[in-house]
Amino acid sequence: MQNAVTELMRISPLADELAKLFAKAGYGLYLVGGSVRDMMLGRPSSDLDFTTDARPDQVLKIVSAWGDAVWDVGIAFGTVGVTKQGMTLEITTFRADSYDRVGRNPEVTFGDSIEGDLLRRDFTVNAMAIDLANQTFVDPYDGLQALQDRVLDTPATPQESFADDPLRMLRAARFSAQLGFTAAPRVIDAMTSMAEEIDRITAERVQAELSKLLLAADPRPGIELLVDTRLADRVLPEVPGMRLAIDEHHQHKDVYQHSLTVLAQAIDLESSHEPTSEPDLILRLAALLHDVGKPATREFQPGGGVSFHHHEVVGAKMARKRLRALKFSKEIVQDVSQLVFLHLRFHGYGKGEWTDSAVRRYVTDAGDLLPRLHKLVRADCTTRNRKKAAALQATYDDLERRIEAIQAQEDLDRVRPDLNGEEIMRILGLKPGPDVGKAWKHLKELRLDRGPLEHDDAVAELKKWAAENGIGG
Repeated sequence: MQNAVTELMRISPLADELAKLFAKAGYGLYLVGGSVRDMMLGRPSSDLDFTTDARPDQVLKIVSAWGDAVWDVGIAFGTVGVTKQGMTLEITTFRADSYDRVGRNPEVTFGDSIEGDLLRRDFTVNAMAIDLANQTFVDPYDGLQALQDRVLDTPATPQESFADDPLRMLRAARFSAQLGFTAAPRVIDAMTSMAEEIDRITAERVQAELSKLLLAADPRPGIELLVDTRLADRVLPEVPGMRLAIDEHHQHKDVYQHSLTVLAQAIDLESSHEPTSEPDLILRLAALLHDVGKPATREFQPGGGVSFHHHEVVGAKMARKRLRALKFSKEIVQDVSQLVFLHLRFHGYGKGEWTDSAVRRYVTDAGDLLPRLHKLVRADCTTRNRKKAAALQATYDDLERRIEAIQAQEDLDRVRPDLNGEEIMRILGLKPGPDVGKAWKHLKELRLDRGPLEHDDAVAELKKWAAENGIGG
C-alpha cells in the first residue's frame, strides 16, 4: 500500500500540489476509484479521479485560479473538471446518493465521509482511496485483497448495488474481460437473479459497455459471464442462441464455442497482420455474430448430417437488427452485417476454380471491408485437423495472391464501367434518368465479368443491350 502511495507522488506531483490547496482551504482530498486500482495494477492513467468533503462551489473556488481550464458541466452531480499540464482531473464531492430503482439516475446527496462515499461504488477494487493530505491508504472494504485475488465483489451487497444501478452488472462482465478478474459467487448469483433489471438501462449505455468489453484484450471471459448469468438473453440474445444441442445422432460443432474461438483468432490477426493497429470493433462484432443465423437455418439430413443453408443471409439480417436496437452507428451496422453476409462466400472458391470475374466480384462486393474480410475468413477456420486447416489457409493464400495480381492490373478498388454517364447519354440519345443508371449498371457488370473493354467494344455492347431492352433511339 505504501508503495502505491509513493508511486503516486512520483508520477503525479500535481496530486500533491492540489492536495495542499485543499488542505489550506480546510478540506481533505483523496485519489479514488479506477485511478487507484490501475496504479496498483501498474496501469497509470493520464486521467485522475478525486473526491473531497468540500462542496462543489468550494471546489470551484479552490481550482479556478490553479487549473489551466475548469469546467462545471457535472456540478449538479458534484463533479468539477480541471486540466493542468496536459492531465485531466475530476474532483467530486463525497456522495451518499439514494436511488428510486426505476431508472439509474440517483437523487444526488452529498456525504460527509470517505467511507460512506466508497460504500456506494460499484466494486471493492474501485472502492480504495489514497488520502493525499496524510499520504495514507484507505481501504475499508478490502479492495486490495480482492485486487490480489483478482476477484470482483461489491462493497454493499450485490443485490443493493445492482438494484441501485443495473449497469454495474454489465460493468462486472466488462472488468472480467479488461482485467481478467473473476466475479465472486454472490455477484454471479445476483447477476443471474436480477438479469431482467438491465431492461431499465438505455440501449446507448448498454452498447457502450458491450463495446468496451469487446475491445478488451480478451473479451471471452466477459461474454461467458453475460451468457452464464442470462444477462446476454436480455442484451445480446443471438449469442446464447447459438448454443445448439448436440446429440449422438447429429454431431456438429458447437456454434457458440466456435464463435468465441473465431473472435479470439480474429483478435490475434489484428496484431499479427497490422501490429500498429488499434482493436477493431467492427471485425470483433462480425467475428462474434458471423454464425448467428445458424440456429434458424439448421436442418437435419438423412444419415446424420446437418446443414445451415443461407445462414449468412439470415445472420446478416439478424446482426443488422440487433446492432440497430443497440444504437450502434449506421456505419458499424452496415459494415458488420456486410461482413456476416460475405463470410461464407470464400468456400465456393474450392481449389481455385473461381474465374477472374468471380474474384473481381469478391473484391468489389467487399469494398473497403476487404482487409477485415480476409481476417474474418481466416479466423473462421477452427478445425482441429491440422492438415485440413493448413489446406484452407493455403487456399486463401492463393485467393489473396490472385486478388493482388488482378488489382495490380486493373485497380479493382475503383472499378467503373468503360463508359461514363455522359458518354452513355450521348451514344443512346438519352436525357438524365433511370435508363442511364440501368445502362451504367449493365456496363459495370460486363466490366466485372470480362475485365476492361476496348472503347469500341464497350460502345457495341451498350448499343446491343439498349436494342434488346428498347432503350434509346
